[in-house]
Amino acid sequence: MGLMSYLRNRAGLVVTVIGLAIIAFLLGDIISYGTPFWMKNQNQVGSVNGESIDYQVFNAQVDQTTAMYQQQMGGTTSPQMRNYAVQQVWNQFISQELLKQEIEKIGLSVGRDELNSLVSGVNPSPQIVQAFTNPETGVFDKNQLNTFLSQINSQGTPEMRQQWEMLLENIRNERLNEKYSNLLTNSVYVTSLEAQEEYNQRNKLANFKYVMLDYSSVKDAEIKLTDADYQTYYDAHKNTLENQEETRTIEYVLFDARPTANDTAATKSVIEQLKSELVNSTTDSLFAAVNSDTKYPYTYLRKGQVSPALDSVIFNAAVGTTVGPFLSQDRFEVAKVVDAKFSPDSVKASHILLNTTAEGGVDKAQAKADSIKRLIQQGESFSALAIQFSLDEGSKINGGDLGTFPRGQMVPEFDEAVFSGKTGEVVIVNSRFGTHIIRIEKQIGNSKIVKAAIVDKVINSGKATTDAAYAKANNFFGDANSKNFEEVANKQSTTLHKAERVLPMDNTFNGVEVPRDIIRWAFEAKKGDVSERVFDTEDNFIVARLTDIQPKGPLSLESAKPQIEARVRNEVKAKMLIEKLNNALNGSSSIDQVAQKLEKSAVDIENIVMANPVLPGIAMEPAVVGTAFGLQPNKLSKAIKGEQGVYAVQVAGFVNPAELVSSDMNNQRQQMQTAKAQRSWNAIYQALQYKADIHDNRIRFY
Repeated sequence: MGLMSYLRNRAGLVVTVIGLAIIAFLLGDIISYGTPFWMKNQNQVGSVNGESIDYQVFNAQVDQTTAMYQQQMGGTTSPQMRNYAVQQVWNQFISQELLKQEIEKIGLSVGRDELNSLVSGVNPSPQIVQAFTNPETGVFDKNQLNTFLSQINSQGTPEMRQQWEMLLENIRNERLNEKYSNLLTNSVYVTSLEAQEEYNQRNKLANFKYVMLDYSSVKDAEIKLTDADYQTYYDAHKNTLENQEETRTIEYVLFDARPTANDTAATKSVIEQLKSELVNSTTDSLFAAVNSDTKYPYTYLRKGQVSPALDSVIFNAAVGTTVGPFLSQDRFEVAKVVDAKFSPDSVKASHILLNTTAEGGVDKAQAKADSIKRLIQQGESFSALAIQFSLDEGSKINGGDLGTFPRGQMVPEFDEAVFSGKTGEVVIVNSRFGTHIIRIEKQIGNSKIVKAAIVDKVINSGKATTDAAYAKANNFFGDANSKNFEEVANKQSTTLHKAERVLPMDNTFNGVEVPRDIIRWAFEAKKGDVSERVFDTEDNFIVARLTDIQPKGPLSLESAKPQIEARVRNEVKAKMLIEKLNNALNGSSSIDQVAQKLEKSAVDIENIVMANPVLPGIAMEPAVVGTAFGLQPNKLSKAIKGEQGVYAVQVAGFVNPAELVSSDMNNQRQQMQTAKAQRSWNAIYQALQYKADIHDNRIRFY
């Protein structure tokens, strides 16, 4: 039964790639699109080198990941939470598929003897150890494994054999990933010369003076960029100007539909009326359930479970008092304190969960629970009974152990039982999940808790506010077309915004939430099209125009212009400032003379290292620091084009580090080799991803 619980718990999970460095594999994805790219394979979310993933499989993983996020973060599932889940599952699909294909390509395999050793050898797989660890002792049980192996073929059910094969496949994949990891790690080598150079770069100190002519000293308005300026920069940096995904540029106008002061006042009036009714109510929980926008559980609360405003009041208020209204972010709140008492801060408990429906109803489930409770009271192992009977796959593998948890983490019925009971008690509780047999292992701490009926009202935009905003948006929509979009925006005194490099799975324009429908429209529309309708969110109405389409691959000069404009302007400024600096350098023998000619003061800095090329108070300036380390002391440099301006430097001297002894040399090499191995994961993954034929159809489904 221990294996079955483990296998069920593992079902549906994807094997995790070995090594922390593989996390880098999940950063970004290189995508390929057609026109329209999502129509080619109706049910495929995407593919990697022809290996696709079906929507049903992909969406099941999204649901699992979303549920995990919801459990970790608490509260209800939000669209943002689901978007994160979609992105994580997609990144995971790409990384694992690329790794699997690469392993197959280079011919790595796991032989029969090797797999047998991973199952029943001296050093079995961690997955085998976990599956056959005795929950009572926490120790791997080799006898349990041997018994299972002798019975799996003759007595095992088809389901058990299928899940056993799944576990073997996971073990095989884990071993293949480990081999690939070792192959990469062992291919990385650092020489003594490299270690010495790295040591010098981190420890050799330079002391020098510099003069800087800042790019900002030349006003942008004084610079008139020409096509030749753009072309020169573009030609020099063409290889770096590549669109890794198909993107869109969208102009749009927002019409603010957020609540006004009148809406806030109207909501406050409503909550004040509800407060007076709550004061006189004799059915507090029902009143709150009917009238509150947020359905708070009518149960005992500990500090920190409600908004800061309520939290600061209800634990000091007398029972029967109604407090508020308080403004809490986007809502007003009132609360009636119904009861108060002291209770443990947290509880350690174990449980066995029965399916009430499968047992034949509440009465039969209760009878079975009573029987299990008697066995526990007679000394039977709670862990063994949990493994045998519990439906909670997450806890049964640990003998029903739920760990330690604070009030509010479990459903109210469960909470009330474990926080009101006594240590050592075994209690039976029914909840929406089924029938629980619970053992209270330990209660920790003791603090005041209150039961409160909480009513809130969200401050929403009223009809007048919404109608006024929509009327403006609709008026703009009626007047605007592809040719006069900007003109109409100016005429109607609305701000024209631009969203650059919009991706298919984005849900914001410049930080403003937008509906997914407007993204889908943008990836179906033609350049110049105006949105076919007024789009809306909770806060805005939106009208948009598609101004540019950037396909995957090298950017054209026209598409790259917005991206490179600031750099091109600095290039033009650099030419002007270098000429000015060269005039000052001409005939000068010291940096102070140069500074005097420029009516500036030379800046004196000390203890600069090559590995961290930062000029204090300025920024990263690798060209400047690199030049300084290449100069002879007291020699003036030529003009240097930097990140923030142009510079001239003069080195006062260097401080060489102590000699690197043999033991330190070995440590230096080891540190560098570890870092280099980790970087290699990312570099190799990026190379595989760049070469891969990846199709992303997620926009069709999400």
